[in-house]
Amino acid sequence: MGDSSNERMRDGAPWKRNMTERGSARGGAPGSLDAATAALVQVAAALAEGEMDVLRERLAAARRARVPDRWIEELLLQSLLVVGYPLTLVAFAAWREVAGALPAGGDGEGEELAHEDWASWAKRGAVVCAEVYGRAYHKLLLNLRSLHPALEDLVLVDAYGKLIGRPGLDLKRRELCTVAAIAVLGTARQLHSHLRGALNTGATRAEVEAVLELIDADLDPEHRRSAREQWEDVRGRKL
Repeated sequence: MGDSSNERMRDGAPWKRNMTERGSARGGAPGSLDAATAALVQVAAALAEGEMDVLRERLAAARRARVPDRWIEELLLQSLLVVGYPLTLVAFAAWREVAGALPAGGDGEGEELAHEDWASWAKRGAVVCAEVYGRAYHKLLLNLRSLHPALEDLVLVDAYGKLIGRPGLDLKRRELCTVAAIAVLGTARQLHSHLRGALNTGATRAEVEAVLELIDADLDPEHRRSAREQWEDVRGRKL
């Protein structure tokens, strides 16, 4: 991101910092996160930042932390929704460098996408999206409909039905990783929604704060300030 390590370590964050040099694997997960979840969150932040050397290092660190390969691959798939195809495809190439080639038969555990069961994706997407957004779910649908008529189906069916609702990675960890990625990107309104979503899907406040602590060195000053403000607002609200 270009700012110095001293600038990244400036005082004033509401969560404690426990970081080594940016880009390297941290010396231990914050107390509220298990080591595998912490490593997964760091992969999500590096992917959003788009620095492939950092991403490769964190993918390797995730393997050392015994993060299941399937968790990592599900995270990379859902990253299509956050960073788009260009970065996600590059990230998958980096993952293959770390993990090796797929078996000849492909991914035998992953959910098959080449089928016509649109209705089941729509139903699953509505359930998963409602769990993430909680009381704000119906407001979300109204907002989507007001923006473009295609957006509701794209969000419910494609995003939540086909990707977020897939088996292989639980919804709480998906949301914690989404918080990390969106905080790096600096999209405040979406960060607010997914901070709430993390809590709605079972994360504790301590776990959310541990994620923010873990990725602090990946945030530029403006994004750090924005993440701080969004979290302070979410913490003070009734979900």
